[in-house]
Amino acid sequence: MSMSLRTSMAQQAFSDFMAQTLAQFQQDSTVLLQHGHLPTPLGDACHYVMAGHGKRVRPLLVACAYASLHPASCDGLAHASLPDVVRRSMLAVEFLHGYSLVHDDLPCMDDDNLRRGRATCHIAFDEATALLVGDVLQTLAFEALVADIFSGNAFDKHTDAPSCQQLLRVFAPCARRMVIGQMLDLNGENQTLNQTQLQAIHTDKTGALIEASVLMGAMCAKINDAQANHQQTTALTGFAKSLGLAFQVQDDILDVISDNNTLGKPTGSDEKLDKSTYVKLMGVAQAKTYAQSLYDDAKANLTCAFGKTANLSPLMQLTDWLWRRNN
Repeated sequence: MSMSLRTSMAQQAFSDFMAQTLAQFQQDSTVLLQHGHLPTPLGDACHYVMAGHGKRVRPLLVACAYASLHPASCDGLAHASLPDVVRRSMLAVEFLHGYSLVHDDLPCMDDDNLRRGRATCHIAFDEATALLVGDVLQTLAFEALVADIFSGNAFDKHTDAPSCQQLLRVFAPCARRMVIGQMLDLNGENQTLNQTQLQAIHTDKTGALIEASVLMGAMCAKINDAQANHQQTTALTGFAKSLGLAFQVQDDILDVISDNNTLGKPTGSDEKLDKSTYVKLMGVAQAKTYAQSLYDDAKANLTCAFGKTANLSPLMQLTDWLWRRNN
């Protein structure tokens, strides 16, 4: 079979895998919110925030890391059912991300009124409700890893899966790092930061959860258990770090060159708050070059992890998809 045909087949399999994975995730998200027994208007606001309007990058990273590493995922990706522990990890990372967005949009933070093409939570409801939405989404993110939310499919029945404690050792610190990154970001307003300072902010604010998503997916495939897989784990960590920074640089660029309808949120927000960004530091052209170099580095790490099959892996397909994004 020619490489071009194999690549085409891999792309189609990835497209099918994404569609099925996102559909399953949305169902699981509803189950987790129902598990919370949330009163009105808190429940309505949580459903509003977690409705399927985002890119779902972080849960897709969990799923793609698992699918790239798990032998049973090599064939028939679209027809493979992701195990309970992967689905839980996907919920955890996206609910934590959801909480961070709700709080970021509040008037005391970025004061944004549009997110994913719709009114932000505090605009659609009110500030007090939005604050509590963020609180409960963060709580549910951790509960996703420990509660018996899938009927007849309890966490501890998966003897081949990582323990909840193992996953929490990766996941819990990212919640702290996100908050640290947000604080550093707020402190950086009305200041001119250098590239080292910017990277310190975004390695935590954006990169921490992306790194956790990749590593949790890898853990679900048991990749970090054997010493022989040390090089692969190191390469995946490098991939996640480069991808996290690339994602942020790309966001900074889109905030300048995109429009509200395409981006799904107000453009020019960074300039309004006088934030230091990669575009402000480098200019658009150089920022694009830097983003490309980070994506190239991320892909080089995938090649190190998977060798000749790297271009066919779901993680590589997802990386290419992210590079092409316009929102």
